[in-house]
Amino acid sequence: MSLANLPIIVEDELFLYPFMITPIFLSDEKNIKALDMAINDSSAVMVVCSKLAHSGERDFESIYEYGVIGNVMRRVAMPDGRVKILFQGLSRGKITQPISSDPLIAQVQSVGLEEFESSKIEAGLNVLKESVKSLSLLNHFFPPDLLRAIDDSNEASRVCDLVCSALHLKKDIAYGFFTQLNLEQKILDIIEYLNAQIETNKLQKEIKSKVSSKLDRANKEYFLKEQLKEIQRELGMDLDKEAQITQYRNKLEAGRKFMSDDAYKEIEKNISKLSKMHTDSAESSMTSSYLDWALDMPFGKFSTKKLTVKDVQKELDSDHFGLEKPKSRIVEYFGLKELLHSRGLEDNKGAILCFVGPPGIGKTSLANSISNALKRELVRIALGGLEDVNELRGHRRTYIGAMPGRIVQGLIEAKSMNPVVVLDEIDKVARSYKGDPTAVLLEILDPEQNSKFRDYYLNFHIDLSKVIFIATANDASAIPAPLRDRMEFIWLNSYTPQEKFEIAKRYLWPNELKKHGLKSSEVVIKKDALNLLISDYTRESGVRNLRHRIADILRKSALEILSEQTKKISITTKNLENYLDKKVFEITVISGKNEIGIANGLAWTAVGGDVLKIEALKIKGKGAMQITGQLGDVMKESATIAFSLVKSLIDKGEICISKNLIQKDKDGIDMAVYDSYDLHIHVPEGATPKDGPSAGITMTTVIASILSDTPIYSDVAMTGEITLSGKVLPIGGLKEKLIAAYKAGVKKAIIPLKNYDRDLKDIPQQVRDNMEIIGVEDITEVLKVALVK
Repeated sequence: MSLANLPIIVEDELFLYPFMITPIFLSDEKNIKALDMAINDSSAVMVVCSKLAHSGERDFESIYEYGVIGNVMRRVAMPDGRVKILFQGLSRGKITQPISSDPLIAQVQSVGLEEFESSKIEAGLNVLKESVKSLSLLNHFFPPDLLRAIDDSNEASRVCDLVCSALHLKKDIAYGFFTQLNLEQKILDIIEYLNAQIETNKLQKEIKSKVSSKLDRANKEYFLKEQLKEIQRELGMDLDKEAQITQYRNKLEAGRKFMSDDAYKEIEKNISKLSKMHTDSAESSMTSSYLDWALDMPFGKFSTKKLTVKDVQKELDSDHFGLEKPKSRIVEYFGLKELLHSRGLEDNKGAILCFVGPPGIGKTSLANSISNALKRELVRIALGGLEDVNELRGHRRTYIGAMPGRIVQGLIEAKSMNPVVVLDEIDKVARSYKGDPTAVLLEILDPEQNSKFRDYYLNFHIDLSKVIFIATANDASAIPAPLRDRMEFIWLNSYTPQEKFEIAKRYLWPNELKKHGLKSSEVVIKKDALNLLISDYTRESGVRNLRHRIADILRKSALEILSEQTKKISITTKNLENYLDKKVFEITVISGKNEIGIANGLAWTAVGGDVLKIEALKIKGKGAMQITGQLGDVMKESATIAFSLVKSLIDKGEICISKNLIQKDKDGIDMAVYDSYDLHIHVPEGATPKDGPSAGITMTTVIASILSDTPIYSDVAMTGEITLSGKVLPIGGLKEKLIAAYKAGVKKAIIPLKNYDRDLKDIPQQVRDNMEIIGVEDITEVLKVALVK
């Protein structure tokens, strides 16, 4: 194949083939220079395609490598400055080496197609011609003259080029076929493309046929419906939508003075749109649904009861026993609102209250009491597991099944613009690809922003500044920090057994009797039985499970009365087990026996406090330590710190070691006791994950006990974080821990001195009166109290 240096003309739109005689219009300066050079030198010229249409670039990076070598048959100057040439293609060419960029000149090699077995090429050519005929029946790509030329030709390469030129291929597809030099494979590739086009054209033809049929049917239905409407009008059965439009307009005008301008404009726009729509269209139904929601908004409707602190205090005291601190804070909150209102000042800048505490402690019922005291509707929005931001803000109306958000639905349900809205389980809001609901909650709970809250469905601003928002959560740390900043937390801690007794006696038992249709004279529970029910059949900080157990008792009691076995039932400690399944044993009562290597730790759980036994065992070894009980990393670190601290105390002589524990090495020298034994520390209930630093002093005491063979007082429990220097650091959850210690029969509780000074006033009086609470700041103080002298 010959090589020659040829000028290059770049064509932006046409893809040329060797057999073509084609007019080309040139306006680019480089192209015209290349043309002049070819004419002056009486040489051939190569026409190549640019990689992008209308690129305007004339360099070797922007053009294809392959093109068509041919002659310029004619040149004509156009009035608009362009040059028209008539180009005759002769053969394929490939640029092998660029020579000049202005004009484009390159070394060009003429290339031909590779042919193999003539029988395969002939068979493939016949199949190709059949595919062309099939496609020509479905579209207009192939004029009759071209079909005859394809059918009459036996030159496979020419037929391939004719077919490709007729298909109006995209530039990259055409170039792929053009550069395929294996003729057999080229025929197969073009056949595959033709077959795909045949299937596509068949499908398009089928779709057009179906659409045409549906349009005809729709036109027929339209004319029939119009006739039906005329018949209905003649019979006095006018079912036109004018009445509906009139009703919407009347509602709009009635609430206009209470609406914002953007709300009025949006609703009025949709009423006008609906009046122009056909009744049976899908959009008409969507617009009607929108107007039903929008006009159901309680614009201008507010609870008119005057806010008084006395009513709030009275309702809280009548509905809840205990919870003095939370109730006091709630009263302060509404006291401030009453003062601002009485002085004509805005009261919408206050903090959002968030009740935090274990399940069943009374968070939602406090919100109910506030609602009752203010005579406002209560709207409860459960946020647990919520991950779709549109659930709160509403769906845009472009979605099928779109609805307003839960906030708007709550206002419509309450029929008031100032209800009490409880955002339940705000700590369990989830974040996903559907958005972050926390971002919407930030706007809802921010007094500076919620006066113009925008629901995506309604598409206008809503004033939420008069709504009283109350959030509830089990774990405040799980609430995102920006959201925590907008709320004031009111902590609800565990009830003492005495408080549970009073709640059950005053509220739970009478309420459940009423629910079960029983009289107080028919079923009676003795005081001891109720105390046993609280201590041995429930495991919780609140009273939810206690209510369930009371309901269990009353269901069986109702069945006995119904079967006329008795007319009066008395629940005592002896027959309580007949009405309930089994005891749960919330707190393991202390053993009463002083033991070596067993100490009582105090732990906080999601359902309150617990007494945690920590055990240690020594085995002859080399000073290794093993820790079991499914402990977290922090708790394992506490054990390591405790072991190191005890070693230090032994070395200093602050922990006395019995002589019978001291062993000698092979040289007869006394060994340190901690190098003579391996320790195994275990925290029972191994299936339950445990973590936290507050077991530090307990682990130190256990290790000191086992290495010195000194018993630990069984009626002592302790909690506190330990440092390597022996300092005792403060911990959290003190109230729940001390309540658990009291329930377990602990006589002395060792706590960090900082907790003693700071938190002791929060401990129930009943617990303080029945248990000695000792504040410590060094481990030596702990060991003096905990170890038997």
